[in-house]
Amino acid sequence: MAAGSSVDPGRWQMMLEELLGRVACRFTRVETRRRFGGMVEGLLAELPRKNCWTIAEHAGDRDPYGMQYLLGRAVWDADAVRDDLRGYVTEQLGAAGAVLVVDETGDLKKGTCSVGVQRQYTGTAGRIENSQVAVFLGYATDAGHAFIDRELYLPGVWAEDTTRRRAAGVPADRHFATKPELARRMIARALDAGVDAGWATGDEVYGQSPDLRRELEQRGVGYVLAVAAGHRVTLGIGTRRADQAAAVLPKQAWQPLSAGTGAKGERLYHWALIGIDHQLPGCRWLLIRRNRRTGELAFYRCYAPGPVPLHTLVTVAGRRWTIEESFQAGKGLCGLDQHQVRTWRSWYRWTTMAMLAHAFLTALSVSEHPHPQDEPDLIPFTLAEVQRLMARLTASPPPGVDHTHHWSHWRRRHQAHARTCHYQRQQT
Repeated sequence: MAAGSSVDPGRWQMMLEELLGRVACRFTRVETRRRFGGMVEGLLAELPRKNCWTIAEHAGDRDPYGMQYLLGRAVWDADAVRDDLRGYVTEQLGAAGAVLVVDETGDLKKGTCSVGVQRQYTGTAGRIENSQVAVFLGYATDAGHAFIDRELYLPGVWAEDTTRRRAAGVPADRHFATKPELARRMIARALDAGVDAGWATGDEVYGQSPDLRRELEQRGVGYVLAVAAGHRVTLGIGTRRADQAAAVLPKQAWQPLSAGTGAKGERLYHWALIGIDHQLPGCRWLLIRRNRRTGELAFYRCYAPGPVPLHTLVTVAGRRWTIEESFQAGKGLCGLDQHQVRTWRSWYRWTTMAMLAHAFLTALSVSEHPHPQDEPDLIPFTLAEVQRLMARLTASPPPGVDHTHHWSHWRRRHQAHARTCHYQRQQT
């Protein structure tokens, strides 16, 4: 079979079984292990909405209680599965050009009971909204990119509210931590586990953190972290704001380079590099990006254990966009933001399974990349195309009429009960 010209459904199913077998040791009961597999398969399926109801119906269950039990009360360790996921991603994507990418994302929520929810800024909406915010760690190489870790951001008002913490099942040892601190912990955890990555990158939230930069420097990991225009650096001419340093650069200091391939072609910008004065080991720079059409500037604080060329720093800066693509695919294809859970444990379990489903789609797309010389008129498999093919080629037979009718009655009965409860609550 020529790679890319056709796919082997049997091999894809075997790859999924191998992945599920990899985490099987994390479950002491066979029923829990099987239900976990059904949940992951549901997250991989083409369902219009992914929650315990729809996934249970897809798995052939008679009600969603088993899936809800898996998320809330079953005995298994989501962090142990996360460790297996991290190993799987690094094996599938290799280490060529490996970069650790940190970023946060928000899930819009109603009410006040879901763990960590409050009115806060989220890039998902581009404004302050009632939402949950979580920080994710991505692993990006020349082959592809996927998530390898996650931490839920617990706002200060939640961390200090004993009643809400108890109701949401927040562990006693979890206290308020900033987003850069959560990122620092995840990066340290990945490096301690042996992840082979020479670089890290992130946006301004993380570039402004001296603790995060110090952690990376002490571990000998280079970084290209975005900073604000007002970020101050020490140059040969004294301490200056980043935008002030850019304003005095001569024309010949700018070089046109691509930060990688985007949906519309190469991401071409003009770049300039200024050395930062310091007394510590290693090399430090201020990297400046200028839009070729608008002239808009962006700034990055950079470090490497030794000298590196400009194009290397530009490549690392471009890797930051990979986690945005992972968020889009994780939410659009794997239900990353469609969880209907309120507790700490359920959030981590759902998120870990969605990350696992996303990693599997990534591994399939990487395994099916065509050779350009063989099929010049085809782009590589996208994750959406892989999911579509998998749903068509490996799907189980459609459910029978009785099963479909049963679920229709179950939903309507449950919704009628919920309506009655709402009316009674209003009357009291």
